[in-house]
Amino acid sequence: MQKKFKPNPNSFKNTFCVFQEVPADVIVNLEVQFESKSGSSYYYTSEGMYRKSNHWGRLANSKWRLTALEPETPTKCKVGFANWNDFYPDNNSEKLYYIEVDFDKKTVLYQHKNNPNYDKKAVLRTTLETRKRIKQIRNLLELTSWAKYFEFDYLEFLRKKIIHELIFSETSLEDIKRNIQNE
Repeated sequence: MQKKFKPNPNSFKNTFCVFQEVPADVIVNLEVQFESKSGSSYYYTSEGMYRKSNHWGRLANSKWRLTALEPETPTKCKVGFANWNDFYPDNNSEKLYYIEVDFDKKTVLYQHKNNPNYDKKAVLRTTLETRKRIKQIRNLLELTSWAKYFEFDYLEFLRKKIIHELIFSETSLEDIKRNIQNE
């Protein structure tokens, strides 16, 4: 019989983590070690944590996101796995986050600076600054009304140019637009 692995209950407070979705049958032989009031189930192993839940994102005092399987599973309740070293410290005052955009899928995400994929080129921001930039980027990706004030041949080129500046500089959106109009 395998010895139960039990992490310190406070080890998940104020953390950021990206879980990877796994097939639900992965946890069939595992024992639930904690169940939250909201119905999420937690399974701990020496490698990491499985979480079965119908809600992901900001949770109490943590930010836990799920990267879905492709093709996406139709069930609302998903099982995610994260290694113990994928949990990074989180707070609202430090510049911990950078932004990534997938122009093909028209998605924008924030990542933690401790992520091994961080190339130190994107500007690090606080949680509040990151949320504000993400909202601006989503509007640029989803809407076109903002573009009527520009002379351009290719909307996608203009969109990428503005978003690139939002990610890789401290320049405000208004100043970025003004600078492009003056080019």
